[in-house]
Amino acid sequence: MKKTLLSLITAGVLLNGAVSVASAAELKQKDEIKVAMMPNYPPLEFKDPATGNLTGMDYDLGMELGKRLNRKISWQEIGFEQMVNAVATHRVDMILSGMTDTKPRQDIATFVDYYNSGPQFYTTVAHKEINTMLDLCGKKVGTSRRTTFPAEIAAWSEANCVPAGKPAIVVIGAEGTADARTQLRQGRIEGVVQGSETLPYIMNLEKDTYKPLGKAFAYQVTGMGISKDDQPLIDAVKGALTDMIADGTYLKILTKWGLQDGAIQEVTINKGK
Repeated sequence: MKKTLLSLITAGVLLNGAVSVASAAELKQKDEIKVAMMPNYPPLEFKDPATGNLTGMDYDLGMELGKRLNRKISWQEIGFEQMVNAVATHRVDMILSGMTDTKPRQDIATFVDYYNSGPQFYTTVAHKEINTMLDLCGKKVGTSRRTTFPAEIAAWSEANCVPAGKPAIVVIGAEGTADARTQLRQGRIEGVVQGSETLPYIMNLEKDTYKPLGKAFAYQVTGMGISKDDQPLIDAVKGALTDMIADGTYLKILTKWGLQDGAIQEVTINKGK
């Protein structure tokens, strides 16, 4: 039986026993939880082309969290680069938008980690001369400039292209993954990097267009960002997510979107590096 926040308040504990009755009462004052999302990263978050409605793994997770906390989830479409500041200034209560948990971001927000992923190279099938990651050395590779991917590409290039006697990858900052794919199809760049969790979806959407190069080349933790001073919400979300893992709901949602390979076994706080 699913536990609601109200029943836990009555019992004097929160979902994982980590929060006092007073803290739970603080959360009770919120009629809704404002959640930042930029719906341009399928299958984590996007708008259904047929209806225009929000959908995706993060959307489903957020709605399930709202149900368990007995709170309305109010989705706020905010530019990705503005999200951490929006949480810090309390414009929103939480970020749930495929955001990587990193040390610099932890200086501003607390992250409840819920998914594992990593950046992956790919190109078009038309680039028959590019079949391995090393084949991209000296070539232009695009990626969203708002993410950690540009730095990770540069680090991979330094660790692999240079020792192999090859020129470094030229990193091209794009407005987003969709923009990077457009540049790839137009021949302006030779490769793209995006999250390994999203690549199968894109390949299925545009069949016989892209080919992956190797596996994810770095490890990332994806987290739900919450204001550092909102401990009641941090603990409530962690507890609800722990319950979702225990009863199988979490894995069911991930499997629906083909993202079960990145499932976590235990909820952590600020695990990102």
